[in-house]
Amino acid sequence: MSTSPLIPPPALVQREQRHDTRAIQALDSAHYLHPFTDHADLASIGARVITHGEDIYVWDSEGHKILDAMSGLWCVNAGYGRKELADAAYRQMMTLPFYNSFFQTTNVPAVKLAEKLASLAPPAGDRRFEHVFFSSSGSESNDTNVRLVRRYWDLLGQPQRKVIISRHNAYHGSTMAGASLGGMGAMHAQGDLPIPGIVHIDQPHYGEHGRGGESREAFGLRAARWLEDKILEIGPDKVAAFIGEPVQGAGGVIIPPETYWPEIQRIVDKYGILLISDEVICAFGRLGHWFAYEKFGMRPDLVTFAKGVTSGYIPLGGVMVGDRVARVLIDKGGEFNHGYTYSGHPVACAVALANLELMAREDLPGRVRTDVGPYLAQQFEALKEHPLVGEAETCGFVAGLMLVKDKARRQTFDPDLAVGMICRGHCFRNGLIMRAVGDRMIIAPPLTMTRAQIDEMVALIRRCLDATLADLRTNGRLA
Repeated sequence: MSTSPLIPPPALVQREQRHDTRAIQALDSAHYLHPFTDHADLASIGARVITHGEDIYVWDSEGHKILDAMSGLWCVNAGYGRKELADAAYRQMMTLPFYNSFFQTTNVPAVKLAEKLASLAPPAGDRRFEHVFFSSSGSESNDTNVRLVRRYWDLLGQPQRKVIISRHNAYHGSTMAGASLGGMGAMHAQGDLPIPGIVHIDQPHYGEHGRGGESREAFGLRAARWLEDKILEIGPDKVAAFIGEPVQGAGGVIIPPETYWPEIQRIVDKYGILLISDEVICAFGRLGHWFAYEKFGMRPDLVTFAKGVTSGYIPLGGVMVGDRVARVLIDKGGEFNHGYTYSGHPVACAVALANLELMAREDLPGRVRTDVGPYLAQQFEALKEHPLVGEAETCGFVAGLMLVKDKARRQTFDPDLAVGMICRGHCFRNGLIMRAVGDRMIIAPPLTMTRAQIDEMVALIRRCLDATLADLRTNGRLA
């Protein structure tokens, strides 16, 4: 890796920095409230201190090298240590570190990024994406969607159309509106959620809701029609929009049958409601396309993005606003009383531009679609041979393994055993970051991963599955 007087390479950073792990953990426990964390539990064990990263690996303060199969949090698409992105941030900071987009002002990186995103977003049938509303995260972007959707129907003289339909076990952020749109019961239990006007239908999870003898294709149609049932229950004249992740991420990498999204599209078109594609995880090459709606043949009106747009190097999110909504907002709306201090932040936009240029130059979406994505699918298919693996699925560069007690009878483990967390613990001890969602183990590696690194990752996964199996047998939890 080339060096710079401003940004030392990771190897140099590692040599120069020395960390007192226990001291950092003590300060962490004393002052830092983490997201989605039991802080009493964390204080008892001490946080893992990550110090630096390079390519697809991170290192902790104890010097352990860890293969990051989760891309940080679904976001480091271009891998760690990309000097081009750090240089872009430095140049912009020295030019214009910040200015707001209020009061009829703009900045060059925000304008150029909006133009770039519009060029990357393919037409969806007769729908085009020429406009972008910037935020700093996916949560903020989905809050923006609620405002956009309700303002749209107000301007069309249908203010009663306020209800947004989502899905159980979906994740759309952790703000009040984002968490309400999501279907996570544990989040709803804290804060009197969901807020009014948001309802949920079941997720298209074949393993959970499929009937005996029912094909995936038939299930996909049946699951999509739960949306129509809910629209008719509420009243079509009261429904504003349906929101969904093309592939549910935090819910456990739930990949819908191929029949699902076309039928959803038919239903929203039939009743004239808006479709929101939440692509915070799925966009920017993760599924082999710049935007996932292209892969699934969706024709959304709004597309949520964040994470991979900067490869996580700096916070940035936004909404691609389709012409159906944008034209009403622009032509009839007057002032739109919504926005954020950091909307169109010049440094974030400059990093995003450099990131998208890097991804295009290395054709990361294309190699996921035609090379490393199919290879990952092939290697994951082989993991079905393991005694603990009842299901192994991939879509582009996301994948999930379902851990089961009895493969022949598809018998799952008692949730109280927390088998997924047992496996996750073995992953960390063996130099692998793999996420547990219940007893479903999921990955979303950097898109730069090579075939040799996929082999390395899968070998580590096998080792961790073996260790989990041995652990369960030793403790009498599995015959």
